[in-house]
Amino acid sequence: MLSGMAECKEKIDPREFAGLILGVGTMLMESGAHCDRVDRNVQRIAEKAGFDMEIFFSFTALSVTVTDRSDPRSTATAIKRVVHHGTHFGIVTQVSLLTWKYYEGAMSFRELERQVEMVRSTPRHNVWLIRVGVAVACGCLCLLAGGNIVDGGIAAVAAFLGLILRQTMVTHRFNLMVAILCAAFVTTVISGLDALFGLGSNPDTAVATAVLFLIPGVPLINCIIDLVKGYYPTAVARGVLGSFILLSIAVGMFISMTLIGINNF
Repeated sequence: MLSGMAECKEKIDPREFAGLILGVGTMLMESGAHCDRVDRNVQRIAEKAGFDMEIFFSFTALSVTVTDRSDPRSTATAIKRVVHHGTHFGIVTQVSLLTWKYYEGAMSFRELERQVEMVRSTPRHNVWLIRVGVAVACGCLCLLAGGNIVDGGIAAVAAFLGLILRQTMVTHRFNLMVAILCAAFVTTVISGLDALFGLGSNPDTAVATAVLFLIPGVPLINCIIDLVKGYYPTAVARGVLGSFILLSIAVGMFISMTLIGINNF
């Protein structure tokens, strides 16, 4: 409690504080947090530090204005771009815990800055572990949908190779929709071999489940949450992104099924 009281007396530069708020906010947005969660986290920091804060959310940037409650003339406005929209709930959880620790007086403002930078540099999950995990998940979904072990194995291989293609294209800065379309095409071609040659007992399940790793679950869920909470511009942007991803998946699957002659899917 003493550390929290000492922190309240610490003089924090508004520009420095605005920079921390934007760093925390953009990191949460880029890791899959919805707007209301971002707002709760940064408002928690502002409340403890003694700042009034207004934050504006858009899909591609955050803008914030902070005012020192003890000196209304001490104010700062800043904006920062949201570089990408990925998913890393580990980072979201770590940042939320840090904001609570700061709010409860368990750490100083300077320590919060250091910890946030440490979270920012947290290594991502091993790429091959992700690929294997996605492949196993799609294979298991195929089994749950009624496919046999052959169908599940083909779905797993198709998802594995499709994910590698998507990740490689994104790494080489291809347009996201083009990368998803190509991944859906390749995944469906591979899983469609099951239906073409009648390898499994229920080949349609392999085709249907192999592409599920491309489904934009996080953007669509966050779209609904943002709509309910009143963050309409961001909600619309997330919904449009999710819709275009679904369209790209559908186009990729349609082209591949047309080429290999699957007409009863």
